[in-house]
Amino acid sequence: MTLSTSEPSTHVEIPTPLRALLVGGLIYLFLVGVSSLEKGINIMGADTQERLFESVSNPVAGLCIGILGTVLVQSSSASTAVIVGLVATGNVTVDEAVPMIMGANIGTTVTNTLVALGHVRQSNEFKRAFAAATVHDFFNVFAVLILLPVELMTGLLSRIATWMTDHLVGTSGSEWKSPIKKWVKKPVEWIVDAWSALGLSGNWLGTAVVLTGLAIVLLSLTFITKNMRQLVADRVERSINSVLGKGSGSIAMLLGLLITVAVQSSSITTSILIPLSAAGVLSLRNAYPVTLGANVGTTITALLAAIATSVPEALTVALVHTTFNVVAILILYVPPWWRYVPVMAAERLADIAVKQRLWAVAYVMGAFIVLPLIGVALLR
Repeated sequence: MTLSTSEPSTHVEIPTPLRALLVGGLIYLFLVGVSSLEKGINIMGADTQERLFESVSNPVAGLCIGILGTVLVQSSSASTAVIVGLVATGNVTVDEAVPMIMGANIGTTVTNTLVALGHVRQSNEFKRAFAAATVHDFFNVFAVLILLPVELMTGLLSRIATWMTDHLVGTSGSEWKSPIKKWVKKPVEWIVDAWSALGLSGNWLGTAVVLTGLAIVLLSLTFITKNMRQLVADRVERSINSVLGKGSGSIAMLLGLLITVAVQSSSITTSILIPLSAAGVLSLRNAYPVTLGANVGTTITALLAAIATSVPEALTVALVHTTFNVVAILILYVPPWWRYVPVMAAERLADIAVKQRLWAVAYVMGAFIVLPLIGVALLR
């Protein structure tokens, strides 16, 4: 007689209703984290705040900070939530935050580019995967190259966002009554009291509260993403396979938006496309509009963060994030004559990368780490 040596599975399947409640609790925790960031920065002295944020007054430095911050935490949702918190404190203006938001849009594309490097051993797969990943990079870079100068010269995006803020919550300059801010007030006070009880005060207290808030934001977003992916994972792949084969750009874009809102991560949405593209199941031109929808969908997190602050300027910068992505689509995707320029650029880069794999690594390191670091160092 043969005895089975297999161990019982330790995986516990959480019922769907319970997982949905868990996600609701994690979203509340995320809002507590954003409010803690705001509170901690306010506790710091004015001199400390000025030193921390002096470099963001230069738009190129702000852009680079947005890229680096997003690469560091591997989440544009987290970095834009922090930016919204900074605007809520008054230490970063809307004008200063706009380049940082654009940088976050570029920085978030590093995740799916790293996923593509996993196919590096198979030339044909790698070529298709790398092109599918970098088309997101090129679209966001082209959008910034066009819209950052326009914003600096005319303030177009911030003016549109300010107009929406005024119609939604009233004139900028005075706080609007957000019920969510009241709901998260008590936990934030507990955090401050806990650190104060340990003898911290002034800048040390402010720093501890900021770091606690940042930890809460990152952890809550990580678990929100994980649990939402469990809730919708099967539906996501079925939807992608059934819809994208039909080749409708607008439907694919809507699908990318809905999936990203559901899983709270554009990186997950775009990274799902990489293995499908690598296997040849999905063409680059069909995958491309999904990434654009994901760009719009990921802005929901900044909007949630803004609601937790009840500061009109914070809502304005969150709306700038949405407006930037929508206007970028109108400029770069809607006109048919240059719709596929990012696609062609991605295909060209993939041709180079498949011939010399080191170029792929150099591209990732240079575009997302080295150049932004140089930008911050020179312009600080």
